[in-house]
Amino acid sequence: MSLQRFSGKATIAPRFITFEGGEGVGKSTQVRRLAARLGELGIETVRTREPGGTPKAEAIRSFILQGKPESWGVGAEAVLFAAARLDHVDELIAPSLAAGKWVICDRFADSTRAYQGLTGGVADGFIDALEYLALNGHAPEMTVILDMDPDLAFARVRQRAIDDGLAGTVDRFEKEDLSFHRRLRDNFLAIAIANPGRCTVISADQDEDTVTEEIWRAVLDQFPDLRRLERAS
Repeated sequence: MSLQRFSGKATIAPRFITFEGGEGVGKSTQVRRLAARLGELGIETVRTREPGGTPKAEAIRSFILQGKPESWGVGAEAVLFAAARLDHVDELIAPSLAAGKWVICDRFADSTRAYQGLTGGVADGFIDALEYLALNGHAPEMTVILDMDPDLAFARVRQRAIDDGLAGTVDRFEKEDLSFHRRLRDNFLAIAIANPGRCTVISADQDEDTVTEEIWRAVLDQFPDLRRLERAS
């Protein structure tokens, strides 16, 4: 499933990190790599995703990505994402943090704000209310936004589909036209500008190893206690 644990004995405060960005920018790969690197330092880490991460949230994910609620409008989509997030936070994220584990999530509340809010046109106040309800005080301490020109990103998406034997298959959001994804990119960057203490923008138009190292340096800058563990390892 989307959840993995890396066990260790490090004593360091639990942290909540999210990854955001458009389609095809490589979030899942970088989430996996960061979780593994933290595991090498002895930090117990939970890797998860949105929508999803719990059985109920995964069911909502399947429903949304198949496009079934599309005719209901973006407001209804935002509500469904919030419902999935509420269960995810209550059943996985909050208990994991309380147990001293780090949590790394592939997408979180910024995706709802970017997709359904800023790009889809759902009012800020409505998005704010859904976020307040779903997060229940569990906002991420760091968000990595992977940035790439949508034309290049969709070349990746098409190649990935070919490699997986799924050519011609797209989900609810991959089928949107490029103008939508260009606006989406701009809106993720706007979120980063509005939240400079939390958000770090990394260019995803580089080889995976370079992206991984840039993310790691940003994580060390955000959480200096990690440097002590890295020096000791």
